[in-house]
Amino acid sequence: MSDKTFIRTAEPCDVPSIGALHARVFGPGRFARSAYRVREGRRDGNALSDFCHVAMRGNRLVAAVTLSEVKIGGVPGALLLGPIAVEPEFAGQGLGRQLIAEGIADARSAGKSLVILVGDEPYYGRFGFRRVPPGQITLPGPVNPMRVLAFPLQDGAIEAARGLVTSAY
Repeated sequence: MSDKTFIRTAEPCDVPSIGALHARVFGPGRFARSAYRVREGRRDGNALSDFCHVAMRGNRLVAAVTLSEVKIGGVPGALLLGPIAVEPEFAGQGLGRQLIAEGIADARSAGKSLVILVGDEPYYGRFGFRRVPPGQITLPGPVNPMRVLAFPLQDGAIEAARGLVTSAY
């Protein structure tokens, strides 16, 4: 197996490997996470968007980031980041950071307004995510409002986003 890791856009054939990675990293409790609950509402049943990326080591998928197209308060144009998962043996090598950067770059190029997530501000703050005022953007399920973070891709995007996050499809 090659020891070189490369990043590429996720493809439908990756879905089983991504699911298995999520199961190993997050366990059965993953389905209660907000990102999973938002994607449950997709009418097309597709878990991937053009903004999802994977890290490959040879033929092995070793990391993945999912970015789902969402509406906030009924307004399209945003993405929900999560989950991001890295095989434990590859943790600390910057794969998560690379995957997030690729997703954000693609979202900006596509004219998206905002990327949101539920996470730790000390970790995601280094990418430019910042806390959303509590109650401004809400997600399904129990979510600590202090963990709702956003990365603006357009000026004023955080201030303009208000309401419940739902699937764009």
